[in-house]
Amino acid sequence: MPKWKYPLMLLGGIGISNVGGWVYLIALNLIILNETGSPLAIALLYILGPIATICSNAWAGSLIDRVNTRRLMMGLDVFRALCIAVIPFLPSIIYVYMLAFIINMGSAIFQPASMVYMTKLIPEKDRQRFNALRSFINSCGSLIGPAIAGILFWMGTPYTAIHLNAVALLLSALIIMKLPNVDTRYKETMVQRFTWNMIKDDFQVVINFCKEYKYVTKIYLLFCGTTVFMTAIDSLEAAFAKGVLSISDTNYGFLLSVFGAGFIIGSIINSVFSNQLAVNFLIGFGTFFTSIGYLVLYSSNGFFYAAFGVFTIGFAVTFANTGYLTFYQNHVPQRMMGRFGSIFSVFEAGFIIALTVLIGLIAEVTSIRHVGLIGSFAFFLLGLKVLKSVSATKRKGYFK
Repeated sequence: MPKWKYPLMLLGGIGISNVGGWVYLIALNLIILNETGSPLAIALLYILGPIATICSNAWAGSLIDRVNTRRLMMGLDVFRALCIAVIPFLPSIIYVYMLAFIINMGSAIFQPASMVYMTKLIPEKDRQRFNALRSFINSCGSLIGPAIAGILFWMGTPYTAIHLNAVALLLSALIIMKLPNVDTRYKETMVQRFTWNMIKDDFQVVINFCKEYKYVTKIYLLFCGTTVFMTAIDSLEAAFAKGVLSISDTNYGFLLSVFGAGFIIGSIINSVFSNQLAVNFLIGFGTFFTSIGYLVLYSSNGFFYAAFGVFTIGFAVTFANTGYLTFYQNHVPQRMMGRFGSIFSVFEAGFIIALTVLIGLIAEVTSIRHVGLIGSFAFFLLGLKVLKSVSATKRKGYFK
């Protein structure tokens, strides 16, 4: 399959980076927990990601759409690798947080840049299968990464795992270097001076596109809403499993494995039947049944019922992700994809922070189960809205 040579190389780079990312996340959690002994310190680490997105992506889209995305991705991989390699040598936990914030900013810029590159590299007819394979790679990373981290902790220390992630990012940069240059029109890194007026003009460009293509904007907003709800509700998962269902550490680990199994099975089905599954079906079916999975999870009274819920979430969300990403790549112009995705990610991150904090505070003073059920039911209503939106407009030509 010569035409799949470069897509498979790109998937390989994504897989290596994803595994390294899991190792880094778990190792950093242990480092901070060992230094502080505070769960609040860990929670702060998780909030750094959305905050970094808000700080970087308001302007990053203007950069992404004006530079060579392949070079930018390589530079970000090398930059993050160097920053991560420095972490074990920092004298204070404050510096660890500062560097982790900078690394998160790099990751926040890398995501929309890689999306633009993927869209340019992969022909439209192959994007759905590529996105399904990408979900499969990510799901494997979520299983393999923690396992590798555990082996490294047994052999050495969390700092050993940190250095492995730096190596993984350098390997990812080497793979990207071997990929073709899809931005041949860019002779230099920047084609014009980067100014505040340029950023404001780019905001207006995105606003004008949203006004002209309201349905595309609506579907992408529903995608953002799905991400916000899932992230916020997921923040209760561990507390619900351990505190309400009284699941042991071993069974909780198995519960996460069940989620991973659902993710992998869903990704395989998506990959094998990519030519038979319509994009609107993927979006509608995936979002609706993901919300059903959350309702099952937070209404459960035991391990097996909860396992069925998390399996449903993992299985269904792969359909939703593949459908949303394919729709996004096919209907947002490549020339402004960086700006469009980056600007919306800023608002998405803001809502994630607000809803996660709100759910956490309410769960602290009331009941985790009740809050989880209310959040899941609100997500269920969103799923119904998505199902209606993608089913009623097939004739408009947005879906094939």
